[in-house]
This record gives sequence, C-alpha cells and structure tokens, in this order.
Amino acid sequence: MSKMELIAPCHFGLEAVLKREIADLGYEILEVEDGRVTFAGDEEAVCRANLFLRTAERVLIKTGSFHAETFEELFQGTRNIAWEDYIPADGKFWVAKAASVKSKLFSPSDIQSIMKKAMVERLKDVYKVSWFAEDGAPFPVRVFLKKDEVTVGLDTTGESLHKRGYRKLTAKAPIAENLAAALLMLTPWRADRILVDPFCGSGTFPIEAAMLAAHMAPGMNREFTAEEWGHLISRKSWYRASDEAQDLVDTSVATDIQGYDIDDSMVSIARENARLAGVEHMIHFQRRPVSELSHPKKYGFIITNPPYGERLEDKRDLPPIYRALGERFSRLDSWSLYLITSYENAEADIGRKADKNRKIYNGMMKTYFYQFQGPKPPRRERPEGSAGQG
Repeated sequence: MSKMELIAPCHFGLEAVLKREIADLGYEILEVEDGRVTFAGDEEAVCRANLFLRTAERVLIKTGSFHAETFEELFQGTRNIAWEDYIPADGKFWVAKAASVKSKLFSPSDIQSIMKKAMVERLKDVYKVSWFAEDGAPFPVRVFLKKDEVTVGLDTTGESLHKRGYRKLTAKAPIAENLAAALLMLTPWRADRILVDPFCGSGTFPIEAAMLAAHMAPGMNREFTAEEWGHLISRKSWYRASDEAQDLVDTSVATDIQGYDIDDSMVSIARENARLAGVEHMIHFQRRPVSELSHPKKYGFIITNPPYGERLEDKRDLPPIYRALGERFSRLDSWSLYLITSYENAEADIGRKADKNRKIYNGMMKTYFYQFQGPKPPRRERPEGSAGQG
C-alpha cells in the first residue's frame, strides 16, 4: 500500500513519549490527541511500528472518519468506507471495540452491531454475494467517537503491544510493559547508570530497562494480525523490519540493573520472565525487603511501582512501606527516585515533596508518577591526548 494514516493509541498522559518514538522511527506526526497519535506511513511503517514502538497499545490503519449523531448517520458513514480496499471476500471482519466520549451515540454494543451491518451491506454489493463464509484472515475494526466525530481503524496488531511475549507469570497487580517502558523513557536513566526496583514483582521495570539498554525491539518475539494480510502488506516488509530489529540487538552491553522483592516466589517469576526475554544475564534479582535497600555507588536510579493499596484492608500497610522507602532513599547520596502510585500520601510518607509529578491513567485508574530528582553526575573526562585522534 502507498502512504496511509496510521493511529497508535497509548496510555492517557504519555502521548508525548509515543510521539517522540514515532518521530525517531522517521515518520511524520499528523495529530496528537488524548490517548493516541496519528502519523503517516507506508506498509513498512506498519511492520516497523508494531515491532519497535515500546509505548503504544496497537497500530491501526485509519480507514475513514465522519460525523454521526444518529445510528442512520453511523450506518451510512461506515457504508461509505471502501472496505473492499482492505478486506477480501473471505475475510473475517468484526468491530472489536467501540469507545465513545461526549457523543450522542454511546452504546458500544449498538455501535458495533450497526457498523458490522453496514460493512456487510457494502461488501455484499462489491463481491456480489448474499453471505460471507468469513473463513479467511481476521480483520478486527476499532472505532472512536469523540464529540460525534467518528474515527475508524483496522487493527494490524491483534493482542495489545504491551504483550511482549516474555511475561508468562505475573504479580498480583503488574504494571503493563508499555507503561513501564514509557515511564523509564520519561527519566534520564541510561544503560550506563544504575537502576534498582525495590518492588520488582514479576520484573517488568528491570526487564524493560534491559531491553532498552540492549536495543531490543519489544515486538521481536510475537506475532501480529496483519502478518496474514499478504494482499496489503508483503512478507518482505515483515522480514525487513525483523532483520532490522535483529541487527540492532546488543545483549553484551554492561549494565547494573537490580530487582528486589520481599517474596521469594516473585523473585523466581521475575528471573524466569527475564530468561524468556533474553536478558537474564543483564539483571540481578534478589529477595530483599525495601528496609534493606542500599547501594555503594552514587548517581543511581530507583524506578518502581510500589503497592497502591487498592483494597481498603491493604491501605493500612502502606504508610510503613512508603516511610521505609523514603528513609532508605534519603541515605542514597545523589540518587533519584521515580515511582508510580495512586496512593495519595506517598510524598508525606516518603518525607519529601516530589520535584515533579505527572498524572497518568493506568487503565481507568488515576495515578501519579512522582519524580524525586538527584543531581547529574559529573561529566566523565576524556583520557588525556584522546581529542583529535583519528
């Protein structure tokens, strides 16, 4: 396919991180809205975006947009989209998800059913058939309604991009892989700096950090729905993107990434997930309570997802946990602390006001990314006489 509009949804509050990622891949940003970024790309962009984007939820091909305040307008608007340009006669097609904000049409199930009928009517006329076997490749459709403006996209991804394929076992309240990657990218942490997660659970922060350090594309070890769309996206495009991803990987990079948890079984789970991700040799996991958090070196980073206490009975346990974190952090000379939580007394219990905090929606839950910034390390001096040598 030639140039098309592609839509990448993301967590609310992280649009700027995703925008930077897409621009770094070399694609033109067309629009940034709450929870999604639209950009221009060709068939290769579909493959590269799915493989390389760390912070997106999925990649959609925009098939159309129109205004609709009634179900009749929704039907006609959907029917006017050239579905035959995308879906072959044997394609299995359905409206996988409908989301509506500040619009007159708000029932997801009604929106889905009316749009499916409109697609069937259009394709019946084009393919001159009375019914569809739908036994070919899958073509899931997603639709967003905002202030009665309808945006329709074909989902090239399938299972959400946060499913990298390495996390077979999880903690009770794991952070999504793409959210963890986005939060890491919001910090100044780099591969040559120390990183410690004292509440590592199933290991998501340390594993995503190691993958970043090793330039490992997050989609390397999984499949995508659009791989079955040979008439739209050639196998060569997928092979080229995959080869590019393989060529970039460098797991020999030296790192100091550590993950601690108070639960022995979680430490074992984290180690296994890191093994599946191919980065187990880059991370040191250990059973250790937050009260024993320490490190001999300076200028490190604590990046973590501590307990939130979503259940009322758990909230009683939170003050001592956050106080212990604050106390240990205060002893780490020149370190920085970054944490995501919905716990409202986090700063008070840590004993310090955050330098910055950022509101981020983790699903429907409002959380804050608190940033306690330490000093920058001194610049490393070059060895004498190294300047100007070729």
